Amino acid sequence: MLDFFDIDSALSEEERAVRDSVRRFVDERVLPVIGDAYVQGRFPKELIPEMGELGVFGANLPEEYGCAGLNNVQYGLIMQELERGDSGVRSFASVQGALAMYPIYAFGSEEQKRRWLPPMAKGEVIGCFGLTEPDYGSNPSGMITMAREQQDGSWVLNGSKMWITNGSTANIAVVWAKTNGDGSDRSIRGFIVPTDSAGFKAKDQKGKLSLRASDTSELSFQDVHLPADAILPGSGGLKSPLMCLTQARYGISWGALGAAMACFEEALEYSKTRVMFDRPIGGYQIQQVRLAEMLTEIVKGQLVSLHLGRLKDAGTFTPQQVSLAKRNNVNIATEIAREARRLLGANGILAEYGAMRHMANLESVYTYEGTHDVHSLILGQAVTGLNAFK
Repeated sequence: MLDFFDIDSALSEEERAVRDSVRRFVDERVLPVIGDAYVQGRFPKELIPEMGELGVFGANLPEEYGCAGLNNVQYGLIMQELERGDSGVRSFASVQGALAMYPIYAFGSEEQKRRWLPPMAKGEVIGCFGLTEPDYGSNPSGMITMAREQQDGSWVLNGSKMWITNGSTANIAVVWAKTNGDGSDRSIRGFIVPTDSAGFKAKDQKGKLSLRASDTSELSFQDVHLPADAILPGSGGLKSPLMCLTQARYGISWGALGAAMACFEEALEYSKTRVMFDRPIGGYQIQQVRLAEMLTEIVKGQLVSLHLGRLKDAGTFTPQQVSLAKRNNVNIATEIAREARRLLGANGILAEYGAMRHMANLESVYTYEGTHDVHSLILGQAVTGLNAFK
């Protein structure tokens, strides 16, 4: 891989070793199958046990719960390499770790942590995250999914969630619901919902033209009865699921760079071998300008994510800084994928090349975990002190 700014010199030996082990896994196991999986519209589930063995699930959570206990830069590099393979593969790991395991770790009881996190780290139990609803995406506080407490302390869950990664594969769902009818977000709590519960249904989302090698579902809950200990006791208010999203967005800022790097490397190699008018197209000014722009934006994104990772490890990062990184890196990756596809010409639409697959995937990444425009408003509020959401 081209390292134009010697980013390797800013990484520790341990950080490089983690990156390289996941890179080998992607090269040897993901890339040979992902094109066909994308065309077929299936997630390559056969990779899950190997991903568990690699320690990519909840990699930055503590070893005492069966996780790898890596730092946040190492975690980011894992996300980078997985998305170099495909956004769907990174999304699977990201949802498992940042959106299913993290809330159990952050808001769960000690019993919940010890019951669920070790098998989830191994990939033996798969989780999903239920926040977004059909009518409430960028405004999650408007959710209508309701959990009503019964006299014996148990709960009855009703409602639906939309665009849920891992939804049809998951063994458990971390579902966010209101627990009273006052319309405020203060009542929002998290629940661990086994997907074999009576009244729980997961319906695959059909007709996707993006993230085709990913399991995306709609979840519905009709009088799903949950025991008293299903609730995440430390959760409370919209702040709780937003904390989870911050973890996921951090990983996305690295993951998008992986997709951008894959597209750049593919375009660079193609430019050296594709001959047009008796010379490689990489020798023409227009293609060199394309490659120079791609390279420049990748380097800038790498520096942003690396420094953000150091801030996160120091405990000094902010959600607004994560918004900047997610917004910038996904945007530049999307543009790089488009330019790579154009440089590849007609070959760029074939599944044997990655550019168009990455391009289509990144259109979804541009939207999920906070749309590009929502992150713009978060940054606008951070610098002006004025709330433009209302």
